[in-house]
Order: sequence, then C-alpha cells, then structure tokens
Amino acid sequence: MDKLKIAIASDHAGLEMKEDLKEFLLGIGVEVVDMGVNDDKSVDYPDYGIPLADRVSKGEVPKGVLVCGTGIGMSILANKFKNVRAALVNDVFTARMAKEHNDANILVIGGRIVGKGLAREMLKTWIDARFEGGRHQTRLDKITELEKKNHK
Repeated sequence: MDKLKIAIASDHAGLEMKEDLKEFLLGIGVEVVDMGVNDDKSVDYPDYGIPLADRVSKGEVPKGVLVCGTGIGMSILANKFKNVRAALVNDVFTARMAKEHNDANILVIGGRIVGKGLAREMLKTWIDARFEGGRHQTRLDKITELEKKNHK
C-alpha cells in the first residue's frame, strides 16, 4: 500500500498549528507536502490556500489540511475549486462526518479556535474514517453536477 500523502498550508495565524500537525502527521507515517507559511509575518491566506486547493483539485495530492485563524476564510476559498470538498471542523464528530458523509478531501481547522491536542485528534479521526457511499454518494453526485454546470 502506498504511503498516504497530505499537503498542508496555513497563513500566519495558523502557523503554530500547521507546524504541530505536520509533526503529528510525520510521526504517524504520513508523507507531508508543506506548502507554507514558514514564518509568522502577516500574509493573505489565499496566497497559501490557493496552491494547496489547486493541487487537490487536480488530483496531484489526495488530501489537504488548511489552517487559518478561524478556518472560515480557508474553507470558503478551497470550496471554489472543482473536485474539492473542504470541511471546516471544530470537534471530532464533525471531523468524522466530514469524511463518512461528505468524503471531504481537505480538512480545515481554525488555529485560534481549537487546541493542538483536539486538532491532532480531529485530523487522525478524519484520516481513519471511511466514506460510507450510498445515499451520501447520491448527494455528492448532485454537487458534482452543479460544479459541471457552473464551470463550463
């Protein structure tokens, strides 16, 4: 089985969380593609969210993690990309549902909202969860059809 690869990026407000999650992922054997930021100078979150969402959208990396202060900006941004299902999560239950019911391929976390321990637990839960398909696939198919209509 191939090693799981996850891209990760943040803005300055999410840097500390991103670094912690990167170390956590490396510790559980995940290949990490760190797409910045690398210091705490103020930046615009789209400058880091766009390249990650683009790579997930094109299938260059199967999963991504985005972190900003609240997670709201990154989740709005990422969901502008075709084939991206970014889920902003704040607890373990929503992290699991993001995968099981929505097959989210980008997990978004608010670095100023949740603590590091909870963020690691949410990330591990999302990685381990499996998409249930069935009625949930039918719902995702409706979203895919909408994407096709809106991106002609």
